[in-house]
Amino acid sequence: MTHIATIDEVGEGGLRGSPDSAESKNAAAFEAESRPVPASRSDTADPAPPMPDHSAPSPLRGRRRLVWIGVVGLIALAAIAGERAWQRESQPAVAPPAPPQVTVGQPLQATVAGTTTFLGQFSAVDSVELRAQVGGKLTAISFQDGQIVKKGAPLFTIDPRPFQIRRDQAEAQLRTAEARSSLADSQLWRAEQLKQTQFGTLENVDQRTADQKSAVAAIETAKAAIRDAQLDLEFSQVTAPLTGRIGAHLVSVGNLVSGSREGSSTTALLATIVSLDPIYLDFDMSEADYRAYQRAHGGSAPQDEVAISLDGEARFDVHGTLDFIDNAVNRSSGTIRARATVANPDLAITPGQFARLRVPSEQPGPTLLLPPAAIVPDQSRQVVMTVGADGTVTPKPVEVGGLYRGLRMIRRGLSADDSVVIEGLVRVKPGAKVTPVAGTIALNSDDKAQ
Repeated sequence: MTHIATIDEVGEGGLRGSPDSAESKNAAAFEAESRPVPASRSDTADPAPPMPDHSAPSPLRGRRRLVWIGVVGLIALAAIAGERAWQRESQPAVAPPAPPQVTVGQPLQATVAGTTTFLGQFSAVDSVELRAQVGGKLTAISFQDGQIVKKGAPLFTIDPRPFQIRRDQAEAQLRTAEARSSLADSQLWRAEQLKQTQFGTLENVDQRTADQKSAVAAIETAKAAIRDAQLDLEFSQVTAPLTGRIGAHLVSVGNLVSGSREGSSTTALLATIVSLDPIYLDFDMSEADYRAYQRAHGGSAPQDEVAISLDGEARFDVHGTLDFIDNAVNRSSGTIRARATVANPDLAITPGQFARLRVPSEQPGPTLLLPPAAIVPDQSRQVVMTVGADGTVTPKPVEVGGLYRGLRMIRRGLSADDSVVIEGLVRVKPGAKVTPVAGTIALNSDDKAQ
């Protein structure tokens, strides 16, 4: 059995092995030859200097030691490599992993009208600034800020006493005019009687006739003054002109407010009120979108149903009617203003809110539908992963359209017979094998046609 020398053994200057080892014999012979022979004594008078206890190392001996160290290292490395190779050969082969499992489905086919999505903002159909029409001291506020008020409900009260006095004065003037009218009638009758008996003149009759007509006119003037005073008295009570939500009061009780029925002078703004049901949804269409809409509808008046999504929700479950498109494109923005009317019976929508809406922009036609999650963005294009009969994944670029009941419309690039990966996209890559499992694609039943 061959003995492998260690580094320590080599450093001691010899290799220990079995008696029959040729290597050990050669090493011993080499060591004996390399020992220096002591110098012989001389007969001269001067003795030779003493020799050191050990001789200096020979260069040949050092090189041989390095050779033996390299040989031993190579033998050890070969033994280790052989053992590892034997271990690898004895282990069983690992089976390749099975293809990943994905869910596939064929595109859903439906007849859908093409739609375009816009961002709009709600606005009130009616918005009123409540201003005082008569001046005076504000004595009462009859509402809570932000509440819903009904048409005709009292909101502000201005001190009515000065206007009641004016009305009483106008009523007194009416009674005075009526008394004068009665006197004028009597005087006219007497003047006519005297004229018939030749004791009166025609001039006197004419005078009494004019007095009688003036008395009648005075009655009408007094009645008008009563109506004017009554109107000021009514304006001292500010009521809601419509049903809606009122804002915060801008004037507190005790303040002196100025008012004008004609609006020709500065008047005090008391509050604002807006209607809520129905409500407008205003949005802007680009020139391209407007032309597409006109081509689809033949230039007829807009009367299309639109689907609306509130608060950024994915569902378009609120619906309204597109009933107005402006008559000119804005020169600065290149857009045209449009408007939809939306029912708001629960008063949940407030003017100023934003919403997305879908407007029909194409005539209905056959369309393929896929879940939005099955479409992968790839830089500037959209791609779907299809699975062939042999399980190979093939990407297909597609042109997508809007959403219809939760599914994305596919305009081009896909056929109705393609098997599309709808779940498990993270486990597939182009050209790889997969294990397809049949799945279903269904419309969102809670989302009305959009």
